[in-house]
Amino acid sequence: METLDSIKGLGPKNIKLLNKLGIYDMKSLIEFYPFRYDILKRSDINTLNDKELIVIDGYVESIPNVFYINKKLDKMTFKINIGLTILSVIIFNRGFLKSKIGIKEKITIIGKYDKLHNSVTASDIRFGLLETDKIEPVYHTTYGINGKQISKYIDNALQQKIRIKDYIPDYLKEKYKFRNKEQDIYEIHKPNNQNNLKKSLNRIKYEELFLFMLKMNYLKNNKNIKIGLKRNVGFEKIEDFINKLPFQLTQDQYKSVKEIYDNLIDEKRMNRLLQGDVGSGKTIVSIISMYINYLSGYQSALMAPTEILATQHYNNIKKLFEGYDIKVALLTGKLKAKEKKEIYDKIKNNEIDFIIGTHALISKDVIYNNLGLVITDEQHRFGVNQRGNLKNKGLTPDILYMSATPIPRTYALTLYGDMDISNIKTIPTGKKEIITTIKKNSEIKDVLSSMYEQLKLNHQIYVIAPLIEESDKIDLENVTTLSDKINKAFGKYYKIGILHGKLSNQEKEEVMNKFQKNEINILISTTVVEVGVDVKNATMIVIFDAFRYGLSSLHQLRGRVGRNDLQSYCILISNNETERLKILTETNDGFKISEEDFLIRGSGDLFGSKQSGDMVFRVADFKKDYKILLKAKEDSEEFLNNDLINSNVLIKELLFNNQELN
Repeated sequence: METLDSIKGLGPKNIKLLNKLGIYDMKSLIEFYPFRYDILKRSDINTLNDKELIVIDGYVESIPNVFYINKKLDKMTFKINIGLTILSVIIFNRGFLKSKIGIKEKITIIGKYDKLHNSVTASDIRFGLLETDKIEPVYHTTYGINGKQISKYIDNALQQKIRIKDYIPDYLKEKYKFRNKEQDIYEIHKPNNQNNLKKSLNRIKYEELFLFMLKMNYLKNNKNIKIGLKRNVGFEKIEDFINKLPFQLTQDQYKSVKEIYDNLIDEKRMNRLLQGDVGSGKTIVSIISMYINYLSGYQSALMAPTEILATQHYNNIKKLFEGYDIKVALLTGKLKAKEKKEIYDKIKNNEIDFIIGTHALISKDVIYNNLGLVITDEQHRFGVNQRGNLKNKGLTPDILYMSATPIPRTYALTLYGDMDISNIKTIPTGKKEIITTIKKNSEIKDVLSSMYEQLKLNHQIYVIAPLIEESDKIDLENVTTLSDKINKAFGKYYKIGILHGKLSNQEKEEVMNKFQKNEINILISTTVVEVGVDVKNATMIVIFDAFRYGLSSLHQLRGRVGRNDLQSYCILISNNETERLKILTETNDGFKISEEDFLIRGSGDLFGSKQSGDMVFRVADFKKDYKILLKAKEDSEEFLNNDLINSNVLIKELLFNNQELN
């Protein structure tokens, strides 16, 4: 693999920055595709409206003046001759360019047009006159490296002869008249016209979706021939356990239990997705599955995404099986080495029946005696590599995935084609629907009044800070600013806690434990607030700048409350996109909400970076490119059925790193 240090002008410091972007070699560099394109077309100033985007070129007419507003902010002004008129240009923090902007200098300005004053507040200055309909790629950048640098490094890489693997079979390339892959990659980074760019993007999208559907169809074709574990358990024993529960299962819960039972007593391996709305009761279904497995003499492992959630599961399971001869262990990172070794030994010697923990459960140190069932909780799909970890241990357990983000049926059948799916749509009796309202920023007094009513009842409240990503530098400032405001309103009488991504795992756990024990009345949090954490006394969640989130994300956040028979409330604070947010005031049905979200936003919000599993695409989008996806699905099925030799070679490379297929 060609290394990055062979690129001219790229030193060790910037190589480290590229590594942070997931770029480790020449291949990953040229596959770091633009996330959008700016089409720079010369504006007709006669048809422009006030405050519209303007792209204009001309000649500098006056020497620039620079004014320093403060140490970190300057303002530069000059005039530009665009042929028929003179425009005034204002631009901030570009004072360092003054020496380059001479009289008669050819220049292109991009910015906002002020029709009244015949001026432009520029966002960018380009030297030279504008090329006709220039297409400029825009790259995601962070970690102190900018788009111009990325573009330069990619240009240098494209000039070298890099071996690029083309995964599309020749007959399909001929069928769709695809060009050479190198040409398409070059076109994506150095586009000449919109038509060729579209063709090149579609070709790369097709390849990504073809490979994904090839994996899905392979797994689907093979799931029915994989030999699993033999179990002999009468369903009457399961019904007896269900009847002793302190609550009644809903119809959907019971149906899901029966579907899982049928899978487990069948000798074919189970590969099932259990998806249900927030608070629909997926966890008890998974616990009953573990009980079925226990009655057959096998061990069960329940993996949760966080230690807090794992501990919660452990405590609930211990309580539920009081009086049963079932040994339960909790395996988390905070355990001391001696405690971990004791649990490892007990797992190996079959002295533990239920092992609850995080992904540490599949680490090399854990040796199972007879693992029969693996359950993964809260949207963390068991990836191919993780399945391989169990396979390398000589284990072939049945696998159950749980997801609290329901996926529209049409897409679920395509995306999870390798799985059987159980849906829980009915909500357990006794739970009230969460009342959701939208408030503007100007109505903050009404919001504070509603919060006070809940606090007087000794109920607890989540407040979600206005962020997009927990890694943004501004996040901590936003949480702190919001904390100051809440403290002014309630600090004298109620205890306020803060939870954000900058805290250590131990600090996060301490805050959440205090909130669970009602030692914190108001928890101000970023979106790191734990999915699935059960604080029954929390009856209100207030989400600032709600427009920044997708509907599914908001529905997930809303699910932090309403976890008891108490009436709960969700307040969305937003001045923008209130029409889009209205669906949350009209329904608590996560399936309807996810369908709407899919139509509006595409797959991005449903499959976030932590949820995507093996579905990591650089260019393709499930919704926008659904027609291409269906075509790729059809073609991958044909390839698997008609070309066993080449399809198996490709599958081995994609799934198993050339390990033997079985």
